[in-house]
Amino acid sequence: MRKGLYSFLFGMWILMILGGGIVVTILGPIEITGYGDANWVISSIIKAITAIILVVIWILILLKMKNWIFKKQIQS
Repeated sequence: MRKGLYSFLFGMWILMILGGGIVVTILGPIEITGYGDANWVISSIIKAITAIILVVIWILILLKMKNWIFKKQIQS
C-alpha cells in the first residue's frame, strides 16, 4: 500500500516541478508587441490560458496515476 502512495506523491512532485519550470522558462519571457497599450493584456491572457491548460493536463495525469495505482492495489 505504501509503495503506491509514495509513487503517487513522487509523481505529483515531479509534475509540479516540471510545470513550474515550464512556466518560468517558457511562459515567463513571452512578450507581445504591435498592439500598443494592449501588449501586456494580450500576453497575460496567453500566459493564463496556457497555465490553465497545463493544470488541467496535470490533473488528468494524476487521475490516471491514481486509478492505475489503486487498481493495482485492489488486484493484489
